[in-house]
Amino acid sequence: MKYKLLGRSGLRVSQLCLGCMGFGEEWGFGGNKEDSRKVYQKFIDGGGNFIDTANRYTEGTSEKYLGEFIAGMRNEVVLATKYSLYSKRGSINECGNSRKNLIASLEGSLKRLNTDYVDVLYLHAWDFMTPIDEVLRSLDDLVRAGKILYAAISDTPAWIISRANTMADFQGWSPFVAVQLEYSLITRDAERDLIPMTKALDLAVTSWGPLAGGALTGKYLEDDGTPKRLKEGSKRLNDKSVAIAKEVVRVAKEIGCSASQVALAWQYHKSPNIIPIVGAHKETQIADCLGSIDIKLSAEQYNALEEVSKIELGFPHDFLTGDVAKNVLFGGTFESIENHRKL
Repeated sequence: MKYKLLGRSGLRVSQLCLGCMGFGEEWGFGGNKEDSRKVYQKFIDGGGNFIDTANRYTEGTSEKYLGEFIAGMRNEVVLATKYSLYSKRGSINECGNSRKNLIASLEGSLKRLNTDYVDVLYLHAWDFMTPIDEVLRSLDDLVRAGKILYAAISDTPAWIISRANTMADFQGWSPFVAVQLEYSLITRDAERDLIPMTKALDLAVTSWGPLAGGALTGKYLEDDGTPKRLKEGSKRLNDKSVAIAKEVVRVAKEIGCSASQVALAWQYHKSPNIIPIVGAHKETQIADCLGSIDIKLSAEQYNALEEVSKIELGFPHDFLTGDVAKNVLFGGTFESIENHRKL
């Protein structure tokens, strides 16, 4: 296992993060306490130290299980949880990004996790109601109080995150150090604005859904490569997704590893600031994911995965990288310039 600095912080986290949304059976999937403990311990034994959960996961059971699992080794793990999702359905202020919900949600998480602090607290999803300065100042107060060590943000537009960290820098408040977002070979939308932003602002990317709900494991393909089923309108189970999954399986056979390991290895290869979040219900599943850290893609294999999964970046990106814009911007000198700031 290798370790990374979490964005612009000095915090060291494993190159793979354990997602614990499936710790508990309340949502109709996931593992019981015994199976969850085995997954957790396998991850720890494999060198993992970065754990991800949230206040709502399995109605709080995920945090309760983790509170038991980390007992006696609190300083060895980097524990991340989230706030924003409702704590009590129908209660007008027990939801969203407000200071009131932040304080109440975190207190509930600390009790369930049986700890005095969390290493990383994510704002779970932007509510388009709470002012940015209210969020930032509230998080900064919690950092100063020692209840959280680092602030992070999830599922939020790039312009909001950029504005927030600029404001935090000017005010001397704690900035966001990581951005959690959906990212996989099947879902590369974040490459338009979010991922370039994280590189420019030195933020870590913790990617959820790196296996696209299992679509990249090859489980929806027959042995001959034909799709088992297609769900109309699903970005994970349409014709393009099937083509991507086929290429992942082909590369996996070429290397002699699992399709899951190839899909994760592509993310390691893509950028050093990306940390995939992997969930597992069984010990064998997390063992397979841990095996991805040893997989090396050749340039040919990486380029094949890039080609089959590429997306149109759209305006202004395609326009600004086109020949017309290059000509009028640089007057024929573009190819002579070595641009180390290229994202």
